[in-house]
Amino acid sequence: MAKNNRRGLGAALRNQDKKDEAVISGPAIIKQLKRHLAAWLVIAIIAGLLTFCYSAYKTFSARTPVSALVSFTYTGIEKGLDPKGRKFEIESMKNTKVVENALKEVGLGTDKIEDIRTGISFDYKIPQSAYDQLTAHSSVMDQASNGSLSAAQAMLDTKYYPTQFTVKLDLGKAGLSRQEGADFLNALLKKYGEHFYEEYGYNEPLGTAVTSLEYKDYDYAQQVDLFRNSLKTVKNYLDSLAKDDNTTFRSSVTGYTFNDLSDYAKTITSIDLDRISSYVSVNNVTKDKDSALAYYNYRIENLNRDKDEYTERLAALDTSIAQYQKDVIQVFGNGTDNTNTESTLHSEQYDSLFKQKTSVEASLAQTKQDIDYYISRRDALQNNKNSSKANVDKVEADIAALSNKVNDLVDLTKKTASDYYENVQFANAYNILVPAANSVGAGIKQAVNDSIKTIVIVEFFILAVYLAAAFIGAVKAACGRKAAKAGADDDDDDDFEEIVDAVKEKAEKAKKAVNNKKNKKK
Repeated sequence: MAKNNRRGLGAALRNQDKKDEAVISGPAIIKQLKRHLAAWLVIAIIAGLLTFCYSAYKTFSARTPVSALVSFTYTGIEKGLDPKGRKFEIESMKNTKVVENALKEVGLGTDKIEDIRTGISFDYKIPQSAYDQLTAHSSVMDQASNGSLSAAQAMLDTKYYPTQFTVKLDLGKAGLSRQEGADFLNALLKKYGEHFYEEYGYNEPLGTAVTSLEYKDYDYAQQVDLFRNSLKTVKNYLDSLAKDDNTTFRSSVTGYTFNDLSDYAKTITSIDLDRISSYVSVNNVTKDKDSALAYYNYRIENLNRDKDEYTERLAALDTSIAQYQKDVIQVFGNGTDNTNTESTLHSEQYDSLFKQKTSVEASLAQTKQDIDYYISRRDALQNNKNSSKANVDKVEADIAALSNKVNDLVDLTKKTASDYYENVQFANAYNILVPAANSVGAGIKQAVNDSIKTIVIVEFFILAVYLAAAFIGAVKAACGRKAAKAGADDDDDDDFEEIVDAVKEKAEKAKKAVNNKKNKKK
């Protein structure tokens, strides 16, 4: 009987320990997730729509900036340079001339130019590959030892220059509606393209300077010199274009190549101009003999000064080249008998000295030729009488015809160069990748892009609340089961005690009965 009591007591204690535990299982949490799934979906969808609507409201409001994306893909932009080798400035897009032309294009007044220029801004993004490279170079620099410091510094000097820019227009600062802002920004991008080709394409000032010559204000010999200089300038420009052209470009507008036009300039100089020059010299054609002689003497004097300067520069360059210490490269263990070999290399500075010398020599030779030319013209004019009126009329007619040929050459040069720059050299130099837009579709797209980050944050927060609610629900359910089980166990304990009391009572009765029998026997 005692053993049975002990077993019952042990079972009761074990049941009591189990009653004190509240088990939260995975299935219980999943059950709670399913229970709240519909509510979570509804709340998540409503929150996402509200966030998007708020972003759309900001996008379509009058104060929201409009933007466009442009890119540059010419040689040098990767180093932050413009086509002329100078530092590239995207800010030139909002210079006064371009903004004014854009305003006129869309029919807006020019009284708010400064407000609009203030509202224009630019942004760019460094690609991840370039960022990783710059970060790696910085790490090498930090870890460099004294022996490799120069190499590490050279790596660190690597920089990234953007080639794509986002152009933004703040409508609030500009004082424009969204439609006006989009139209203006697109006009600005277009006018900047025209400005880009004018700035870096055909040399407009060169053509203007050549064609605007008032040659009739000068004496005939001076007129010849003016046209000679103009033809030399145009020919040098054409030769430089031909040198840079790797495609043997032939213009579809004029049908000429740069070499064709250069030969044309050479022909005009060697045939037309030289013929007029010799006729003027032989026949002493002049408006004023004394003025012409003074002009020749002045030219000879200036040219002699130039000759002396070129001579001194040439001597200095020869001395610098002779004394220049060439770079020495030592190759270890490359010689015989374990000896080292050395090699000398010409550096960029050394090559530059030779280029300067060649240029000075050419200038000196040309100056000497010019001196001889003016001396011969001066001597011929001094020793002869003035020419007749017939000679003067012939020279004037020939020079007028020469002027027409020069103007025609300049016009052909302009058309050919413009065709080359726009369709070959700068065919993709400036591109409008994404124009400014004010359509409903574009506005919705921008609203989606602007709201994505906010929507992700809001949805993540709602998801966290949803998971927390499921966990709390599982905890409450476990606690409820614990309380219910505890109540059921208490009832079982009461029944057990009643049974035990009944057994004890019967045992007492049985014991009394046994004792009574024993007493009777006695």
